[in-house]
Amino acid sequence: MSQPRKAPTPSSVEVYKSESRYLRGDIGEELNDDNDFFGKGSIQLLKHHGTYEQDDRDVRGQIRDDGSKKRFIYMVRTRIPGGILSSAQLLAELDLCDEVGNSTLRITSRQALQLHGVLKSDLQKTLKKINDTQLTTLAACGDVARNTMCCPAPYNDAQHQEIQELAQAIAERLQPQTSVYHELWLTDTTTGEKVIAGGASEQDTSLSGHPGDETEPLYGKQYLPRKFKIGVILPYDNCIDVYTHDVGLIAVLDGDKIVGYNVLAGGGQGRTPSAEKTFAALGQKLCFATKEQVIDVVQSIVQVQRDHGDRSDRKVARLKYLIHNWGLDKFRETVEQYYGNPLAPPDPTEITDHDDHMGWHAQGDGNWFYGLNVENGRIKDTSNYRLKSALRTLCHQFEPGIRLTAHQSLILTNIHESDKSEVESVLTRHGVPLSNDFSNARRWSMACVAWPTCGLSITESERALPGMIDQLEQELENLGLAEERFTLRMTGCPNGCARPYNPDIGLVGRAREKYTLYVGGALLGNRLAFIHRDMVPSDEVVPSIVKLFEFFKEERAGDETFGDFCARQGNAALLNYADSNPL
Repeated sequence: MSQPRKAPTPSSVEVYKSESRYLRGDIGEELNDDNDFFGKGSIQLLKHHGTYEQDDRDVRGQIRDDGSKKRFIYMVRTRIPGGILSSAQLLAELDLCDEVGNSTLRITSRQALQLHGVLKSDLQKTLKKINDTQLTTLAACGDVARNTMCCPAPYNDAQHQEIQELAQAIAERLQPQTSVYHELWLTDTTTGEKVIAGGASEQDTSLSGHPGDETEPLYGKQYLPRKFKIGVILPYDNCIDVYTHDVGLIAVLDGDKIVGYNVLAGGGQGRTPSAEKTFAALGQKLCFATKEQVIDVVQSIVQVQRDHGDRSDRKVARLKYLIHNWGLDKFRETVEQYYGNPLAPPDPTEITDHDDHMGWHAQGDGNWFYGLNVENGRIKDTSNYRLKSALRTLCHQFEPGIRLTAHQSLILTNIHESDKSEVESVLTRHGVPLSNDFSNARRWSMACVAWPTCGLSITESERALPGMIDQLEQELENLGLAEERFTLRMTGCPNGCARPYNPDIGLVGRAREKYTLYVGGALLGNRLAFIHRDMVPSDEVVPSIVKLFEFFKEERAGDETFGDFCARQGNAALLNYADSNPL
């Protein structure tokens, strides 16, 4: 007689969540102990509250006076749906980066803001001050629906306003409801009181069927198996990389009106090279949803992932693996069961362009917006580059609206035409290059944080890419290709935070000062890149890319992009050319 299959063992993170009493755990007590770090369970729960425990890897191993070998610090991320905030809110974050952080503020590739270098003793003060500005860090990280992304362009037209309102509505629908966030960060935690939020009772954990409850109507006490990402775009501007999300929504137009959305499912960038079961994926067209249906359809997809995603192995817990294992047809049928009605087939609508919104643009209401390129999203002051001070001046003087882009840059909105020259003057007086001063290679590049603060990074990224771009700019100028538009993205590890698996060129940290070089993705973001070379030493990265641009110049067909060229040639031809014309 065959034995019944034994249920997989929940991962340690699942156990922490299950026993956490809705993300409370021991965080309150540990906030008030004498340590500068948290316990293993709290480290996992803190992510849902918007903070990661890290250590400064530049000084890791240096023994301090107390005998410790690590200097523990915290990254605090603010959730900003659609990347929309006010001057006052940005100013508050800039103040915090000086008061409790490492004096820099970082725009993320998901339209959020990050403080780095925060000490444990400053965590509660930091989160409270962020909440005082009507922003929050809740659900900026963790196993929940994270920051909902959307095209941030502030055009005064119904299409842009409608998708931005939808992004806000999705974020509100999917936000965790636990009261623990308020109890821990917005009230006094010195009592260490343990209360199960909402009076919900504890129950045995299982690997499937984690329904919502009184405290968390959507998530239940177990929350999701893994992080969940959502984005919304218009079909003529894929500025947020909609195919890389767990759920992507592409507006379908009838003339100038949005009639609904094509729903993509199963995108995700992270992978583990040593685990063949992991892979990067782009979202697949699941269905068409009307404007009235779309939020309920998105919620149904989240519920399917909640109940059926893998809770034993976090490497394969994202939605893309559930769809891979089931197939799209079974997944669609299951979503229909949760939604309660059949899903309509996708519309033929396809994406057609990608705009980074840099430079001056008329909003359509008599005002202008200015897209300011921020290299790798880092807002800082140095001796000859004072972006932080420039933004403070602009926010005080003009009180513009602020929009964060998916390319780690920002947009200043509602600028009067008469003030345009003074905005530029403020920037140049502070040594900040105008967006038109950036080369295309630099303007369309981005890197993740990596060393020294990210504990997952294998090698450098943000600190390495600018120097590589310096070299690449000169080589492209020599080839007469300086005006080419291509995306280049770099990460210090395979987790893919800067989305390196679908651009024209991707660089992924593989070992210390060595990278995997990907090519053949698309500027539109709708095609995965492939590995051209692995374990490329850092000093050979730019020469290896330049060799491919030489081939591109010789054999380009018409006005095809660099990514399209590499995809058409295939890697065998690229390697043959490079090997026949050595560095």
